[in-house]
Amino acid sequence: MYGRVRVPASKSLTNRYLLLAALAESASTVVNPLQSRDSELMLAALRQLGAGVEHLGDPHGSGEPAVRITPIPFDDAGGDPEPQQRGTARDESVPRRAAPQHESVPQRAAPQKSTPQHAAPQDDPVRIDCGLAGTVMRFVPAVAALTGREVLFDGDPEARVRPMGAVLDGLRELGVDVVPHASDGFLPFTLRGSGRLSGGEITVDASASSQFVSGLLLAAPRFAGPLRLRHSGSQVPSLEHVEMTVRVLQELGVSVRSPEPYVWEVDPGPIPGFTARVEPDLSNAGPFLCAAAVTGGEVTMPGWPVSTTQIGRRWPDLLRSFGCEVTLTEEPPRDPEARAAATATLRVRGPERLVSPGTVDATAELTPTVAALAALCSQETKFTSVGHLRGHETDRIAALVTEIRRLGGAAEETDDGFRVLAPVRRGAVVRSYADHRMATFAAVVGLGVDGVAVEDIACTAKTMPDFPAAWQALVDR
Repeated sequence: MYGRVRVPASKSLTNRYLLLAALAESASTVVNPLQSRDSELMLAALRQLGAGVEHLGDPHGSGEPAVRITPIPFDDAGGDPEPQQRGTARDESVPRRAAPQHESVPQRAAPQKSTPQHAAPQDDPVRIDCGLAGTVMRFVPAVAALTGREVLFDGDPEARVRPMGAVLDGLRELGVDVVPHASDGFLPFTLRGSGRLSGGEITVDASASSQFVSGLLLAAPRFAGPLRLRHSGSQVPSLEHVEMTVRVLQELGVSVRSPEPYVWEVDPGPIPGFTARVEPDLSNAGPFLCAAAVTGGEVTMPGWPVSTTQIGRRWPDLLRSFGCEVTLTEEPPRDPEARAAATATLRVRGPERLVSPGTVDATAELTPTVAALAALCSQETKFTSVGHLRGHETDRIAALVTEIRRLGGAAEETDDGFRVLAPVRRGAVVRSYADHRMATFAAVVGLGVDGVAVEDIACTAKTMPDFPAAWQALVDR
């Protein structure tokens, strides 16, 4: 199999930029946002809270769409810690960095492609549909509390078993009234804040998800005082996602720091309106790169960020550990006058036979795709430090073990992960559990074993709506 693949924009970065645009002092433009169910759910949630959303065609002549966000109209007396500074730039003593995922795009007038959409009148109760999007259910509650409105959060049936306790406990420490509808610490729940979160020092246990930390840090610039957030556990899963949050905040001029491990501090202050371009989603790149690994072919992927906080930056090393040949060739800047992030073309050539690395440590959301490689190796592979995957879109550890066994392989759960003991040997219909990563797991395994079918490939629309067509195009080459 040989092919050249481009993947869509990062969901993690898209939803961070969209949320921060809704908290900014003036309208902001997010260029090349991911267009998927998760990003649409984020836009709908921000619209319900009062933000304006305007979809643009190609405002900068780059061939990429954009979305313009008009900020939520917070009450200056409540949510804005420095109302006298609204509309002004941040103190230039706060350093700004040109980080890789935030590309400066020239601002210019763009034709309106859609009418800005806003929420219902301010006094009406608000209902937020989280779907199965962790970034919506865990990032938006703190923003909702800043509006002073009564807000109901709910989502898909599968979302109701995903842990929410650390976010809700943190909000309660900040003075927000949170009322569970069923089990405390899970959807659905209703919250109402005063419109003013004072900040201070709070402690949460983010052992189940790094999103618990990011959700509070992202809203903290609008708090009335500094926030000092401490994680009480021994580790934070997918710590790269917290690093991503910190980097994005710093790019936009927010004073944020981590003075010691698992402690973060954010100073309040205005976020000026901004324009940001979203880089490709390196997690979604995984199945296409693994296609080369499984078939002994070659896949090239242009536009790979040379430096990034995305967890998908691990793919080159992970693929090498399974025997692949991986090279990165830096590309010339698209616009020498723009402060654009450096990119490279990634090339992956698969081996004659996959070789297990023995142990795979803490690959977080990459785990299901890596597990597909492990399921095709004749040697045992042990996955460690991924116990938190039991609280993702589904219990991914139980799901992976079940589906590997369904395909004739051998696997077992462990306290902090699972072991693949013997390779898959037969085809079957693989359940997706409404989880996009389980669907792509099956797609990769199907390249190595005849007769594999995916129960619901459409669930990949959560982060990559065109996955079926892109996959078919690669497989047909």
